[in-house]
Formats: sequence, structure tokens, C-alpha cells
Amino acid sequence: MTFDEPRPRRRPSLTPMIDVVFLLLVFFMLASRFGMDMQIPLTLAGASTTPYSGPPRLVDIDETGIRLNGGEVEEDGLAAALEPLMEEPTDVIILRPGEEVPLQRLVAVMDSLAVAGLTSLVVLE
Repeated sequence: MTFDEPRPRRRPSLTPMIDVVFLLLVFFMLASRFGMDMQIPLTLAGASTTPYSGPPRLVDIDETGIRLNGGEVEEDGLAAALEPLMEEPTDVIILRPGEEVPLQRLVAVMDSLAVAGLTSLVVLE
């Protein structure tokens, strides 16, 4: 072999670059947080640390409307209807969604109560 003969050019291998791209992809997938936009503080019946006291505060949630202790109530007026039944804003309120009620409807009622400052909510299954 002499120095005059040109050597054939080698093509660069793309395998190491592809490995690095896949490692970065896996890293960012594991490091990111999916679906953690909002968390709802929720207590299931029987797991409450706050004892129930005072008059009944049972909120039935159906597809058609909301009932407080059996009486029909507008969703906007639920917090106002609960006010005479409560001694303090930390009193327990029991929510009982119907079987066909979508979860979004339950969350909307919980949000409206949270905006009014009522946060001790217990959900019956």
C-alpha cells in the first residue's frame, strides 16, 4: 500500500446517535409528570377523622338536580342552603352521587362548595 492511493471513505455510524436520542426520550418521559394538574382532597365515608355532629347535611347528586336532606336545591344556592345547618365551616358535609352521575358533576359540586369555604366533604360510595 502506498501513500498515493486514496482510502475509501467510511460512512459515519448513526447507531450511537440513535442510542443517545432514545436515552433522552426515556429520561424525559420518566422525569415529566403527566396528569398532575389538580388534586382533589377527598375523604371516603368511614375514613373521616372529623366526627359528625349537628343536624344532617346529606347532599344527593343526581343527573337532574341536587337535593339537600331530600329537598330540591339549586347548585348555585347549595352553600347558602347549607349555612343554617352548620355551626362552623369545618363541619362535615356528606355527598352521595347517584349511580349514573358522571364524576365531572361530582367534582363541580365539590368545587362550588370549596369556593364557599366548605372543605370537609365526605363522599359516600
